[in-house]
Amino acid sequence: MGGNGSIITIKEHDRVVLLKDVTDEGLKAGDVGTVVHVYRQGEAFEVEFMTLDGTTVAVVTLPASYVRTVSNKDITHVRELIAT
Repeated sequence: MGGNGSIITIKEHDRVVLLKDVTDEGLKAGDVGTVVHVYRQGEAFEVEFMTLDGTTVAVVTLPASYVRTVSNKDITHVRELIAT
């Protein structure tokens, strides 16, 4: 929910922040991805995660509880991807 009680809708092409590690894919909470598909009116999302040069790291289906929208208070942080 948004700050004023409104529901925030995540749409295709929105950037989202991962809230939980997805260790099988080498993803960590805080990683930023792009929604490429929305399932069942937002119950789950197909999210693409990329390196900063545009190389796809993973495309994963995640339940809504695993992501949130980016906010104007977020700042990008770099971490080196560890090959799995």
